[in-house]
Amino acid sequence: MNRDDETTTQAADARLVAPAADGEDSAVEAALRPKSLDEFVGQERVRRQLDLVLRAARRRGATADHVLLSGAPGLGKTTLSMIIASEMNAPIRITSGPAIQHAGDLAAILSSLQEGEVLFLDEIHRMSRPAEEMLYMAMEDFRVDVIVGKGPGATAIPLELPPFTLVGATTRAGLLPPPLRDRFGFTAHMEFYEPPELERVIHRSAQLLDVEIDTDGAAEIAGRSRGTPRIANRLLRRVRDYAQVEADGRVDREVAAAALKVYEVDNRGLDRLDRAVLQALLKLFAGGPVGLSTLAVAVGEERETVEEVAEPFLVREGLLARTPRGRVATPAAWAHLGLVPPQAPGGGQQAAF
Repeated sequence: MNRDDETTTQAADARLVAPAADGEDSAVEAALRPKSLDEFVGQERVRRQLDLVLRAARRRGATADHVLLSGAPGLGKTTLSMIIASEMNAPIRITSGPAIQHAGDLAAILSSLQEGEVLFLDEIHRMSRPAEEMLYMAMEDFRVDVIVGKGPGATAIPLELPPFTLVGATTRAGLLPPPLRDRFGFTAHMEFYEPPELERVIHRSAQLLDVEIDTDGAAEIAGRSRGTPRIANRLLRRVRDYAQVEADGRVDREVAAAALKVYEVDNRGLDRLDRAVLQALLKLFAGGPVGLSTLAVAVGEERETVEEVAEPFLVREGLLARTPRGRVATPAAWAHLGLVPPQAPGGGQQAAF
């Protein structure tokens, strides 16, 4: 990971609404994760299709096809991989693309797999090219060629592998080469959650965390969770803290709203960085267009942080648009911050697009 990637990751991890998991999230998620498809909330299409794949494999007495899960962080890819192993009554091995930098790293993992084991490979698009090419043969023929020696005297020794199921997860499916994508028997794209689905996630997590929460309190948190269960669970924990210290421990709409105001998460899920980007765009540049580098300087952040951390959600919410001339604010952005667009000559609103 280069310095820019590290800066972007640190900026994302510091945010309460960051979709990536931090140390606390990883520990809590282990307790909150559903253990079966029946317990898994949301992703109805993916869940139904995956259920058919797994049930058919069990009836045949065979290992399940390789599975590719794509989508934004925090939507349940790791959870589904563990459910696949549970539904197939198989052990699971977890690793990630960045951890496999050499073909030998992958060969060591593959050669130690048990028959039917599930290998979960997170961020599979970041695996090294030599390891990726070795994976082709392992997925298709359950065999790898281990190279012994160097130069003209090098010898390829075939190593047979037991049948296994590879579950690959990626946040950037477009970076996967076609030969790798084609070797997955089932491919699923994880969608962002709707507020009613997030309310179900919050109620389930609250029960496991022994948090008393009513329907309105869950709805308030769900509406600020950016369509992501991981963020919903994180906000629930912070609201729980506030309720225990500043209220009677019970979470209702008023308590949830007051708690999230303290943590600077507004009613659409925007945090300090998101609002800073919009305020700079609206107040300093009259809604745009403005270049990314100029916008980043205006908010005092790295260019990559604005582009990769703040922008995706603002674009998805319809508050910001990217045009050939630069970034522009939408009418919804003006309305959300309670500002009035500048008037164009003649009395009409100035068009930023």
